[in-house]
Amino acid sequence: MAEVWPRELRVSPDRRTLTISFDNGEVYALAAEMLRVLSPSAEVQGHSPEQRVTVPGKINVAILKMEPVGNYAVRITFDDMHDTGLFSWTYLRELGREKENRWQAYLDELAEKGLSRER
Repeated sequence: MAEVWPRELRVSPDRRTLTISFDNGEVYALAAEMLRVLSPSAEVQGHSPEQRVTVPGKINVAILKMEPVGNYAVRITFDDMHDTGLFSWTYLRELGREKENRWQAYLDELAEKGLSRER
């Protein structure tokens, strides 16, 4: 993917959606729940694919705050106090472009493991 930069990151008034506008015109609205359960943190992703964790019960999670990390990422703190994932611009763009597939894979994983989006 060619390097693109975010022009704007905007959190919705209800704190449940992050909209990212890139300098190439791409715009993606990502649910806080999706960002939380697909966090790039080691806590969620593990250190190998076998260690990846399926995070249930985050349907009502909200974005508490966002902090820039250098010029390449943002740290998102969620209202469940998870804040260890650094969301690079590349990762946020991938999530936007692959939103439907990644979300469906998450839902399939929950079903397979007998887990729920509800708390």
